[in-house]
This record gives sequence, structure tokens and C-alpha cells, in this order.
Amino acid sequence: MLKSLLEFKPRDVPWMVGLRNTAAVALPLAMGVASGHPGVGLGISAGALNTMFSDQPGPYRLRLRRMLGAAAAAGISAFAGYTLGGNTAVFVPVALLWGIAGGLLVALGPDTGRLGLISMILLVVTSADPRTPAQALGPALLIFAGGVLLMLFAIAAWPLQRYRPERMALAQTCRQLAASARQRDDTAQAPPVTQALTDVEDLLHGHDRARGVAMDTLRVLAELIERIRLELLALGGLRGGSTEDAATLGRLREYAARVLDAIAVALDAGQPALTATAALEGFDAAQDALDQSAGTDNFHLIAVAHARALGGQLRAAVRNTDFAGSRGELRLAAREATLPRALRPRNALATLRANLHLSSVALRHAIRCGVCLAIAIAGERLAGIGHGYWVPMTCAIVLKPDFAGTFRVGLLRVAGTLAGLVLTTALVHVAFGNEWARIALLAILCFGFRQLTTMHYGLGVTLLTGLIVVLLSFEGMAPGDTMAARALGTGLGSALALTAYALWPTWERGRVRGALADLIDAYRQYFLAVSGADTRVRADVRAASRRARTNAQASLDRLRGEPRRRDLVATAEGVFANANRFLRAAMALEAARQSLPPFQDRSAVEAFAGRVEATMLALAHTLREGTPAGDVSLREAQSRLRDALRARASADDPVLVAAWIDASDRIADSIDTLAHLLRRDAARGNG
Repeated sequence: MLKSLLEFKPRDVPWMVGLRNTAAVALPLAMGVASGHPGVGLGISAGALNTMFSDQPGPYRLRLRRMLGAAAAAGISAFAGYTLGGNTAVFVPVALLWGIAGGLLVALGPDTGRLGLISMILLVVTSADPRTPAQALGPALLIFAGGVLLMLFAIAAWPLQRYRPERMALAQTCRQLAASARQRDDTAQAPPVTQALTDVEDLLHGHDRARGVAMDTLRVLAELIERIRLELLALGGLRGGSTEDAATLGRLREYAARVLDAIAVALDAGQPALTATAALEGFDAAQDALDQSAGTDNFHLIAVAHARALGGQLRAAVRNTDFAGSRGELRLAAREATLPRALRPRNALATLRANLHLSSVALRHAIRCGVCLAIAIAGERLAGIGHGYWVPMTCAIVLKPDFAGTFRVGLLRVAGTLAGLVLTTALVHVAFGNEWARIALLAILCFGFRQLTTMHYGLGVTLLTGLIVVLLSFEGMAPGDTMAARALGTGLGSALALTAYALWPTWERGRVRGALADLIDAYRQYFLAVSGADTRVRADVRAASRRARTNAQASLDRLRGEPRRRDLVATAEGVFANANRFLRAAMALEAARQSLPPFQDRSAVEAFAGRVEATMLALAHTLREGTPAGDVSLREAQSRLRDALRARASADDPVLVAAWIDASDRIADSIDTLAHLLRRDAARGNG
């Protein structure tokens, strides 16, 4: 839990995004001050600030829809807050319903959940300034206009660079894959660039994808990057060979990383990957050295085959990069442009209906949000706290669906607020005497807030506190009054949110086993696709395994933040690590099958695959039900497969035989270890 408070995440907000968000907040206020209408500028700036975090990566079409929805939610919530906030007896039940509705939106994903949070914040903030409907319409429209302005900044490049988001996503994937190629492979870790490939898939095949003939080239390039990843994983997972062989494989991976970096640079610029030539020449030299040292053992057979396949994929990717982007008018492949039916988003209403039961994390979060919002509003009004809207607003921000998130955000918000008040106190005497100095300070704080919040929430809140104090000073609110109200409201709101979660928690300990069971089921389906007669794994099978892995990783991360569950954390980490060992062996097998003829006689492979399927079904059932599995050892089945393949080695490709023997050995070891972990867990009484 302490680690979650101190951890810094990598910066994931591009400078350009931070600058355009800052411009959308600071420019309206500057123009309002210059024209003598600071109130108008302040309303637009507040709207832009509240919808800032809706500016997320994605196709331009998706950005427009998402940010327009956030702006509309902010405007409607502000109008409701202005018109209903004057009557406490009416406003408290409205806030209860608003909080439940806004909290339930987390069931539709983080972007929609963020829209619910924006709605709650604007409702409680504007309720502090009651107005008639006619008087409320203007300020609510200004807040809506601020969100629209932010949206226009985010999609401004659409007419000029239609495919820029797609190119940037592919470039980022190439960089991540290059970085993983330079690192020592750890088979216990999840395969690299999982989330990046999932994001690319949504960009290229999702509902809001861009249209145009260049999209076909980008889809082909994404498929090539996937196949390059398979070859790199296969080479990285090889064990054996001499020290010289290991050095040669390291050189191959380094040159492949350089090619991927060159492709990323080319995608960023929308230009051909001319700088990849030298890296490809180095790759060829390393491949020649591997060919010359090759023997007839399994290691060298597999290494040479994967090196040759990797070289071919890299060259194809470089060629396709020449046509990627708005200049790509060549249709290179006729591909289905939508996500497989099983992976398309469900109807939003159906998803919400499915979450209307108390076992749902989303509904429990929604009820906590609604009740806390109503209690906070009623309490601060009965107590007569000045600027008391900070209390319910903090409640809405701090409450998360999981314990670790609520605990972390609550403590960091208090710490960040106090640090921000110290920062603002130091700046009061420097900048508050001049309007333009305050606007410049506002821009600096806004940019820092956008850049740092995703890296460390406490630092982001520190800057946000100063930003709010500066912003409210343009409404005539003295910095001293603002800082005192913010400190008190943040403390009370965080305490209320943490208390509510402690009284009615949603523990991840009851959900992690289901997530791990789903992971094993998804990996089982992937292995069956790899071992089957088809030469290609379907896109929906591959994408389902990625999503199951992402969900299991998120569940494990949340579990680590909960107290007093050391044994369960150790078991969950072990299951996750050995499931990934299984997956990497299956991916190496897929890489070998991409360019090799299938076995003439598949009976031995089908028998082993059937045994693997039955064993993984039993392990998933053990995780879900807590009942010990029976005999799940695969070693005998793997030995029969190995002997059968060696007996028919002359009839089949020796590389495929070697790949199956190596992969089946790793698969048997990983599954046997999984069974051991679950038996030990059951013996401890954690089932």
C-alpha cells in the first residue's frame, strides 16, 4: 500500500496534448480579461478544465463523440446545480440520484466513468451559486462552450492529418516492441506491448475507426508488427546453445529493435523508413553468422528458422511503412474492418442492466457515491461551512470502485492539497497583484497538472490546488478564503469517502480468482487455435487472450493494495506468472507454424492438445469453485508426443518437430507448476 503512494508512473501525456489543453483553459480567460468580460472567459475556462481529461487518444471520430458528450454532461449538470442548489430539501435527493447514476457509469469503461465524475463535480460546485433557470442558462452554456473549445483543439488536425492517431499508435507500439527486444526475456512476465496492440486493434477495427484506403495499409502493418512480436518472443525464449550463439541472437534482436525504431520515426513523420536500411544490413550479417554456426540440434534448427522469418517480417514492415498514412492510396489487402462480433462493445443499456445487482462492483460503487454525495451536501449545509462544496466534490473524486484506488487517491489528495496550499501561499505575494501574471501562472500550473497527474496523483493535486485558487481569484474570491475552504473540505470529504468504503467495501480478494480463471480459459482457447489445423489464429481469439490478460493484471494490482492478504497475493502472482509461461510457449509455437507446412499425421498433436484442454479446464474450475483438481500432470502426455514426433521426423519438417518438442516441454512444466500452486493454496484453506 505504501508503494502505491510513492510510485511514479511513466509520463503518458504528450507535450502537444498538455499544450492544447492549457491553451483551451488559459486563452478564454486571457481574452475575457482583455475585452473587459472576465466572467465570460472564466466560465469557458472552467468548462475546459472540467473536461480536460476527456482528451484521450483515439480516432478523431471517437474524440469528437467522447468530448462532446463530456461537454454536454458538464453543461447539463451545471444547469441542474444552479437551478436546484437553492433548495436543500430538493437538492439532497437529486444529488443522491445523480451520484448513483454517475457512479454506475464505471460499468461502461473508464472514459464513460470519467463523464459521470464530471457530472457530479459540476452539480455540487454550481449548487453553491443558486440562480433562476433564466439566469443559469448563460453560465451553463459557457461551461458547455469550454468543453466544445477543448474538443475543437483536439480534433483540429482531422482535415489535414486524417490518420495521425493511427500512425502514432503504431509508432508507439513499435517503440515498445523495440525496447522489449533489447531486454532479457522473462518468461514469467506477460508478453510485451499487450495493451498497445489492444489499443491499435480498437483504432483500426473499432466502431469509430477512420475510413479510407490507407487504413488497409495500416491494418497490414499492424498484422506484421504482431508477427514480428511472435518471432522476437520465440528467439527470446530459446535456451541452450553456446555463448557465441547467445551473442548472435542478442545482435539479431538489437538490429530488429533498430528497424522498429526506424519504422516508428517514419510513422511519426509520415515518411518512408529510409533509415532502416543500415539496421537491416546489420541484421543480415548477424543472420549469416547464425547460419554458419548452425547445427542439427533443436536449438539451432529453431533459431535459424525464426531468424529468417523475422528478417522477412521486418522487410515487409519497412515496405508497408512507405504507404502508411494519408499518402497511402494502395489497397494491399482485403480485410474485414470491424472487430469480431464477440469483441464488439455490448449495448450500453444492456451492460447497465447486467450490473443492477449488489454483487456488481459498479452498482456498489454507485450506491457509495450517491449516499456519500447526499450526506456530504446535507452535512456541509447544516454545518454552515463556507465554500462547503469542496466536501461533496472531494467525496466524488476520492471514491473509486476498489479499495486500493480509494485509499491511494484519498491519502494523496489530502497530501497534495496541503502541499498545494503551501505552494499557493508562497505564490500569493508574487503573482496576485497583476491579472496577466496570474494568467501566466494559471497556464504554468495547468500544463503541469495535465502532465503530472497520471504520473503521480499527489503531485497533480498539488498543482491543481494552486490552479483552482488562481482561477477563483478572477471571481473576486480572496486566496486566503479559498485555501482555508479547500483544506477543510478536502480533509472532510476524503475522510467521509474512506469511511464509507471501510463500512461497505468491495474486496478484490473475492474477484481475483475469477479473473485468473478467465485468463486460463482464454489461454486455453488460444492454444487450441495454435495447435489446430488452421494455419492462422483468429483475431478474436488473440484479442480475447489480450483482454483477459489485461483484466487479470488489473485485478492482481488491485489485490496488492488490499491489507492482510499475503498468501493470496503470492498464489495469484504465481498463477499469473506460470500462465504467462504457458502462453509464451504457445506463441513460440504459433511463430514456428506461420511459414511451415503442417504435420501429415496430426494424431499425436491432437492427443496432446486434448490433454492440455482437459487439464486447463480443470484448473479454471478449481480457481472458480475452490475444489481441488484431480490428476493434472502433463509430463507423461508430453513424453508420448515427443516420442511420436521423433519417430516421424523424416516425414515432417524438422523445424516444426523441434518447435513442438520444445514448446510442449515448456507447456507441461508451466501447467504442472500451476497445479502445484493451486493444491498448495487449497491446503492452506484459501480455496
